[in-house]
Amino acid sequence: MSTDTISPDHASVSNLCWPGDLTRVPFWAYRDRDLPKLEQQRIFEGAVWNFLCLESEIPDPGDWRATVVGRTPVVVARDADGTIAAFENRCAHRGALICLDDSGRGAKDFQCVYHAWCYDLRGNLRSVAFQRGVNGKGGMPPGFRVQDHGPRKLRTTTLHGLVFGTFANDTPPIEEFLGSDVLARFDRVLGGRKIEIIGRFVEVLPNNWKLYAENARDSYHASLLHLFFATFRLNRLSQGGGLTVSPNGGCSVSETIAPTEAVDRSYDGMRSAADDYRLEDLRMIDVVDEHLDRVRHQIVTVFPNFVLQKTQNAMALRFFTPAGVDRTNLEWIFFAYVDDTPEMRKRRLRHLNLGGPAGFVSMEDGCVGGFVERGITTAEDGAAIVEMGGAGVESQPTRATEAAVRGFWSMWRGMMGI
Repeated sequence: MSTDTISPDHASVSNLCWPGDLTRVPFWAYRDRDLPKLEQQRIFEGAVWNFLCLESEIPDPGDWRATVVGRTPVVVARDADGTIAAFENRCAHRGALICLDDSGRGAKDFQCVYHAWCYDLRGNLRSVAFQRGVNGKGGMPPGFRVQDHGPRKLRTTTLHGLVFGTFANDTPPIEEFLGSDVLARFDRVLGGRKIEIIGRFVEVLPNNWKLYAENARDSYHASLLHLFFATFRLNRLSQGGGLTVSPNGGCSVSETIAPTEAVDRSYDGMRSAADDYRLEDLRMIDVVDEHLDRVRHQIVTVFPNFVLQKTQNAMALRFFTPAGVDRTNLEWIFFAYVDDTPEMRKRRLRHLNLGGPAGFVSMEDGCVGGFVERGITTAEDGAAIVEMGGAGVESQPTRATEAAVRGFWSMWRGMMGI
């Protein structure tokens, strides 16, 4: 891998340079004020698949949901023929939002509240109020054609009940984008099953979105930072598991295998914060091996900002978007299988206490990125060391590696031209 200094090819970041290879991440990559605009253009609106919503959120014609691609507002809608369309949530007239609410059911069309320009369920402009004026006066010019105007549209695709979209024409099929190994882990959780939402939260993280992208790919911090895991021996590096990285570097899977009795009794060199701590309700760690593979913790990442998670019997989607250079909106969407037994549904709901803004496991992730932001405030010329497990981005049969973090930066640099 080259160790030459690589400079950006864009004038707005011409003063920045990346010193060395992927094992050193310069701190300006999280803090530079010129990067968000370029990231919006080259990453979120580039050749990637952005998570939009669940199919179950828009089950019938006329159902729709508002979301964002990076910072671009987007509407996802079910058309009259049952197909799914997505388009920028911006009126072609004066730029106002077309849809003001988060979601809706049974819409026939969308009308901008500002001047009543009206769009169909695919985002096509259909009518303009007073196009021919009033009493023969005013109105749009004779050559104005509604079909020549409208918001930008996305290509959409679905994968096991999840809807993704892209602005780019050259984005490969999502199966190719993920790679076969990562796709197989999607299949493990979602294949052949209908899902429904059982809870959702949104939290604001005090850090750049890329710090959370790193955190989701950091496969060895869980047994150190998350003391609930360590205390109850749910996730330790002495257990089995490993890390899979997609061919493009941007997608990954981290897996933890359930401890055997022998491992559970052993001392692996890392003490928990309170070895004598006990759970009052052991049902919090009562697990059913649904897939008969002993995988207890699985994190699947999709570049740039999506996570599919299964921890114990809890399942969640994580969708995070930039709200500023040092702010990130993180949405948790907890889901279950439609055909769950009542007992399994209760178990999933109990296990949801592990995740979310105040989860026994996830609450530390909500603040640790802010600790980094505060720590690097004046370290303009510094860099993070990302050398665990070597310098490459290849899959490894261990979680004691930062290969997926390096994979993220490999794809980020390639798309950004940095």
